[in-house]
Amino acid sequence: MLGRVQPAHFPHVFGPDGDQPLDAEVVRRRFAEQADAIAARTGDERSPEQVAEGYLRIAVLNMANAVKRISVQKGHDVTGYVLTTFGGAGGQHACAVADSLGIRTVLVPPMAGVLSALGMGMADTTAMREQSVEARLEPAVLPRLEEVAKALEEQARAELLDEGVPAERITVTRRVQLRYDGTDTPVPVELADLDTMVAAFEASHRRTYSFLMDRPLIAEAVSVEATGLTVQPDLSHLGDPGTLESQGPIDVVRLHSGGAWRDAPLHRRERLHPGEQVTGPAIIAEANATTVVDDGWRAHATPAGQLLVERVHDRAQDDVGTRADPVMLEIFNNLFMSIAEQMGARLESTAQSVNIKQRLDFSCALFDPDGNLIANAPHMPVHLGSMGTTVQEVIRRNAGTLRPGNVYAVNDPYHGGTHLPDVTVVTPVFDDTGERVLFYVASRGHHAEIGGLTPGSMPAHSSRVDEEGVLFDNWLLVDQGEFRETETLRLLTEAPYPSRNPSVNLADLRAQIAANAKGVEEVDKMIDHFGLDVVQAYMRHVQDNAEEAVRRVIDALDDGEYRYEMDSGAVISVRLSVDRASRSAVIDFTGTSPQLATNFNAPSSVATAAVLYVFRTLVADDIPLNDGCLKPLSLVIPPGSMLAPEYPAAVVAGNVETSQAVTGALYAAMGIQGEGAGTMNNVTFGNERHQYYETISSGSGAGDGFPGTSAVQTHMTNSRLTDPEVLEWRLPVLLEEYSIRRGSGGAGRWRGGDGGVRRIRFREPMTVSTLSGHRRVPPYGMAGGSPGGLGRNSVRRADGTVVPVAGCDSVDVGTGDVLVIETPGGGGYGPPDGA
Repeated sequence: MLGRVQPAHFPHVFGPDGDQPLDAEVVRRRFAEQADAIAARTGDERSPEQVAEGYLRIAVLNMANAVKRISVQKGHDVTGYVLTTFGGAGGQHACAVADSLGIRTVLVPPMAGVLSALGMGMADTTAMREQSVEARLEPAVLPRLEEVAKALEEQARAELLDEGVPAERITVTRRVQLRYDGTDTPVPVELADLDTMVAAFEASHRRTYSFLMDRPLIAEAVSVEATGLTVQPDLSHLGDPGTLESQGPIDVVRLHSGGAWRDAPLHRRERLHPGEQVTGPAIIAEANATTVVDDGWRAHATPAGQLLVERVHDRAQDDVGTRADPVMLEIFNNLFMSIAEQMGARLESTAQSVNIKQRLDFSCALFDPDGNLIANAPHMPVHLGSMGTTVQEVIRRNAGTLRPGNVYAVNDPYHGGTHLPDVTVVTPVFDDTGERVLFYVASRGHHAEIGGLTPGSMPAHSSRVDEEGVLFDNWLLVDQGEFRETETLRLLTEAPYPSRNPSVNLADLRAQIAANAKGVEEVDKMIDHFGLDVVQAYMRHVQDNAEEAVRRVIDALDDGEYRYEMDSGAVISVRLSVDRASRSAVIDFTGTSPQLATNFNAPSSVATAAVLYVFRTLVADDIPLNDGCLKPLSLVIPPGSMLAPEYPAAVVAGNVETSQAVTGALYAAMGIQGEGAGTMNNVTFGNERHQYYETISSGSGAGDGFPGTSAVQTHMTNSRLTDPEVLEWRLPVLLEEYSIRRGSGGAGRWRGGDGGVRRIRFREPMTVSTLSGHRRVPPYGMAGGSPGGLGRNSVRRADGTVVPVAGCDSVDVGTGDVLVIETPGGGGYGPPDGA
């Protein structure tokens, strides 16, 4: 419909007999119907062409973001690369995708429409071998590396010779997988002399992770890749017009580009002579592909049969207004989320701890100048809804003193934090003058060791917050670009209950700083591209859009209430009152238990996070979770309750366990679904040398029309478990079992998901701590469904004795002892058939 594909110049292969052209009229009719529907619903009068072009803009952004995930997030500067396009439709969008990535050259190979099939036939044959070495990189180990590489090369060459590859067409690349001691992510470098390998490693590491470490290098493995070179056919004739004379365009067609219809020349690719130029806007058609040369780009044919498309005029800033536009709203939703995702990728790649690098127990987000959440990556719900309080505390405490290059760290639950293991790093984004803050970026990571009574910093029996570890209270982490490492190390080691592993704390803090720096970089790029006024306008629009989405949810809700009893006897009481006239709701936690003597107290920001999460899950639209979702909601949290404790109450379990209870209480008050286990099943273990933390999946609750899922992280947590190989390599434990606990899900018309069984054997003495729920009170069923099965914890001693472990407990284990965690099942929904 937009003229990018011209039916008259497209193969006639449609219809019952395979001889009909594309039906442009039916496409136009369908888009006209969409334009009419949009106008009827919103009053937005836009043409069918504008609707179609809006879809294209969104698709182009999604394609660009996909490229970023495999390139920019791995440290590659794609602006110096050439974008190669293939597929019948790839060339239609290549210039636009390149513009989104800052790439100025596009290559369209011969037969681009069938390039995948062609490539398989032309691909080289490869044989790969790898062998673990695990030795410190030093001169004495070089002969061993050479010996291993030689043996692997002989094996790889033999495989290719057996496949009939001539010996003279075999090439071999030998690499060493290097990593810093104590880390898990190797960097491949070519096997060479020591200095060359170290230099290559450091260059690659700095490019990918933004920093180097003062640690020995470990040669983790040697790998060899033998390649049998296939004789490449000469495809240059595909772009050679032979005796055909250049006749210029064969037609002038109508092309909708830049919001308007324009005349555009249409060329046949097979008639283009090498060096012949086509200036956009134009279309180049061929038998199996179409290339659209956008305005500002120019294409020419090469002697080898390719099309080389280059930007010849700088791209003008997108002419986007500040008024909310549905297409641009979707684009900015994705842009804002992409910034947070790229921050997360940087944090994952640069972190050192297993908890952040492997379990992905972190979150990244973007905030407006007032500290309101704009967008987040799909990380940890309990983090995302509460990080705004942290940012707002930094803003309040540093009014008038913020400077470019300053970075702050916060985990103090009484000054913006939630619990001590979750350390939030906040970076302001300034304008070009360095005078005005435009945005904030923040990353929160769960530090598996931050001090406290027990290794792993999740003590079962803490009664004061300072027993739970080191407090970062508005801590200036970076002062105008200088990392305050000495001062931060002193803070970590001189607290009443200091960190047992401060070097890893510092490494992860550096990773969080690097993640924020990535966020600042991407925000600056976005402002350069669209202009500050447009970006700030859509910062508000995305929140307004989220607000309206939640109001539509409220329109369909009824009043409800629930009293949620926890294993300790504490109660979360919630009442939902809907005001249909104002399309708003009050969530009142009056009646909730007073502040507890245990550590299940939760700062009010945790309850806010749970409310934000629940209402976001009720929104069907694909929008970022942001503070706009909270605008129609009023929260009443009684001061002095377990949801608004006073210093120095302990809170370590509030963030992980009480948050789940609040979520479950809200879903029950609305009658949405059975309880999704209602616990994170937190387990920490360690000693002075090792510390580890994980949450173990349970069964999710069933709802009207869907069963629960077995052994899955639910609600306020979204972390994954450490790979068994990494777990056993880094820690003196063996993972003996991780299985689904069959039959533990609640019965019902829709059955709750089953919990899991996890058995970990210890190879040296450690202390184990558990913070878990629904060991006494079963996860509720809904609408006549049965509750899920209770969870159980125990230790099987090396002598066969079984020792029960309470839901919240600490126990010393010895060599050969096995920790057994059986997690709860989810609640069922509706009466079982026949009931």
